[in-house]
Amino acid sequence: MAEWCGVETDRAAVLALYDLDAGGFEALDEITGFAAALCDAPIALVSLVEADRQRFLVRTGLDVTETPRNVSFCAHAMLGDEPFVIPDATRDPRFADNVLVTGTPHIRFYAGAPLIDPDGMPLGALCVIDDRPRATLTSLQRHGLTVLARQVMAALEGRRRDHVVQAERRRHVEAVIDSNNRFRTLADAMPQMVWSTLPNGFHDYYNARWYEFTGLPDGATDGEGWNDRFHPDDRDRAWTRWRHSLDTGEPYEIEYRLLHHSGQYRWALGRALPIRGEDGQIIRWMGTDTDIHEQKQLMEEREMIAHELSHRIKNIFSVIAGLIGLSARDNPQIGPVADDLRNRILALGRAHDYVRPHSAESRPQGGHGSLWGVLEQLFAPYTGEGEKRVRITGENPPVDDRSATPLALLFHELATNAAKYGALSTSDGIVDVTISRDGDALRIVWTETGGPVVIRAEGDGFGSRLMALSVERQLGGQIAREWRSEGLIVSLVLPARTMSRAAAGTA
Repeated sequence: MAEWCGVETDRAAVLALYDLDAGGFEALDEITGFAAALCDAPIALVSLVEADRQRFLVRTGLDVTETPRNVSFCAHAMLGDEPFVIPDATRDPRFADNVLVTGTPHIRFYAGAPLIDPDGMPLGALCVIDDRPRATLTSLQRHGLTVLARQVMAALEGRRRDHVVQAERRRHVEAVIDSNNRFRTLADAMPQMVWSTLPNGFHDYYNARWYEFTGLPDGATDGEGWNDRFHPDDRDRAWTRWRHSLDTGEPYEIEYRLLHHSGQYRWALGRALPIRGEDGQIIRWMGTDTDIHEQKQLMEEREMIAHELSHRIKNIFSVIAGLIGLSARDNPQIGPVADDLRNRILALGRAHDYVRPHSAESRPQGGHGSLWGVLEQLFAPYTGEGEKRVRITGENPPVDDRSATPLALLFHELATNAAKYGALSTSDGIVDVTISRDGDALRIVWTETGGPVVIRAEGDGFGSRLMALSVERQLGGQIAREWRSEGLIVSLVLPARTMSRAAAGTA
């Protein structure tokens, strides 16, 4: 019983795929008409057997559209592989008392070819009926009825495929509508202005935030209408960058000013990414505009304060250097020490002004913020008329105000000692500074050549302790010195992340 119930459940599921209630089976009329003529029978039917009834999809010679399943001849015919033939129903104990035999249409002869789906599920039969007994079907009639049954199933399978395709299409349309509704709900809930364009850049969607920001009615900025929202000074730059992204497929990112509904221009960060199809072609651009006006103003205020602070720090260096000079004039006996200290202070000032200029006028030529730049500022007093006395080669990592102070103290001390005792104390002496990367470390080698023979001093003086403090304590690195007869070699190994905050952020 359980197996039978399972089969019936499966049959019901299969029959549902043919969408029988939708009608439209007129194309099968020719098949039943031909079957009736072929078998010389007054009635021909296409019958599908359901759980409680048999439904006549098309019929020739009969007006009834269905009968109960318990009186169905086709329910028996569909279970075989060959046509099911009843020569005289009144003499067959299975059907003698059937109401279709004892009453209208007074079935005597029945022949039905099974209708079986491609997976082997029996669905019904194509049958012919006569109210007179007959011996059987001829071979031609039997074969013809079988062929016609296959044509019926071919027509039904075509309908089934169409039904599946249409159902899938409806599901796809519903999914697209649902996805679109979800997207619009999500986009409207975002604090950013969200927009999208076609592959050619035609803007066809903006979320609620955009219209709240601009105060314009829906659709007012479709196409190129949003061009008028740019500040005149930003318009050409924004469109040049946008066209570049459209031509190359590169992500779009730019800061510009947009006209707010208040009538004021506010800074916004515009970004867009391409969406590509399976073939790699761009099918849409999705973009956002983020209001960064307050952040922009805050950054400008911070930069102004930083410049003012930098200016005051530079003044402090100058004041300290001046005080040291005055003290040296009043106390000649401390002159050499005062000169060294004043030079160190001035070196710190130059390094500070290089990485944190207090104005556009004080900004070094060629930009700022690199190790080469700091070193060139410190070595400027040792530049001769011809070949450079201090040559820098190799990597040029970024530096900031955090590393500038210890670097300035370190290399000022090395240059000062070289000028007093080493390679820079003679006209032919040269210093080579080579900078290289070694994994996460930065290796700097100071090599002196062409100077007098260098003799290692007894003990560590103030300068040596100052260099060790700068490298080991402030920069977290290591320093090694080698006194060769041809000149001093100083090797530094510094963590690259200590050079600048930006480098630390990307490490």
